[in-house]
Amino acid sequence: MKDLEQLREQLDDVNLEILKLINQRALLVQDIGQIKTKQSMKRFDPVRERDMLDQITSQNDGPFEKATIEHIFKEIFKASLELQEDDHRKALLVSRKKKPEDTIIDIKGAKIGDGNTHYVIGPCAVESYEQVEKVAAAVKSKGIKLLRGGAFKPRTSPYDFQGLGIEGLQILKRAADKHGLAVVSEIVNPAHIEEALDYVDVIQIGARNMQNFELLKAAGDVNKPVLLKRGLSATISEFINAAEYINSRGNGNIILCERGIRTYEKATRNTLDISAVPILKQETHLPVMVDVTHSTGRRDLLLPTAKAALAIGADGVMAEVHPDPAVALSDSAQQMDIPMFDHFIEELKEMDQRIKLVGEKN
Repeated sequence: MKDLEQLREQLDDVNLEILKLINQRALLVQDIGQIKTKQSMKRFDPVRERDMLDQITSQNDGPFEKATIEHIFKEIFKASLELQEDDHRKALLVSRKKKPEDTIIDIKGAKIGDGNTHYVIGPCAVESYEQVEKVAAAVKSKGIKLLRGGAFKPRTSPYDFQGLGIEGLQILKRAADKHGLAVVSEIVNPAHIEEALDYVDVIQIGARNMQNFELLKAAGDVNKPVLLKRGLSATISEFINAAEYINSRGNGNIILCERGIRTYEKATRNTLDISAVPILKQETHLPVMVDVTHSTGRRDLLLPTAKAALAIGADGVMAEVHPDPAVALSDSAQQMDIPMFDHFIEELKEMDQRIKLVGEKN
């Protein structure tokens, strides 16, 4: 028994020595991770990992087989990589680990991220004052504060309607002012941001420009909230880093917007990644909205997908409304008319109340 106790004591000492060495290795890994981040290098280097494994296994003369040693060290390498990634997330300004409390953005009294549901509603493209004013009146009647409309329209085909530009922003501003609304509109060129500041309350950066880094930096340089949409094929990590570009320039008033990603599925315009909402809310402190119009491309799916967005915890919903969708100059199949919009909002408000009651009971 004495021999057994002595061996156990030696084992305890070895365990503590291994722990000390693992933590020493972890500190080196963190230093390497900081250098890689500064140099924009990928944290995982498979060639380097293989070299280390070969070096370790070539020195193995113990009772463990080579495969066992490889397995043990691969787990250590995996933990080290996760440590580097965790340090990177902690360093991001938009990270929940950097700022645990939710960011709340006040846009003319609409406090996005305050736990209430907010809506961004309006036509796909600004076509005329009469068109926008009719939608603005409907938006106002439902107690909604945020009016959207496209003045600059980046389209897949160069022959499609490209928008009215600054004239479109002026129309939006005029209609919004009449009804006490805030304007949300997309800017596609950094050179247009300064001029647009007189007309918009929220700068929208669309999916096709999510990685237009000069535009992101320009939006970060001004004191206006930014609604950033996820790119067509962007990963969540890429989406978060796009927001970091804006925040790193001093503008932390960012609303993330999930608008579907491109997959092989053709039943909808895009595939709505509804799981992105809780992930983004867990990983960042920013409010998260869902654009049900561009994710589905079908007006018959707007209500169920909007309900899904509310159920999963989105801070708001973006959708498109046109007085007469059949004659819309862009995306007629995905826009609601005003009666359909009225029903859409009433259904969502009713569901919102049910969700809040359940929350109170819990």
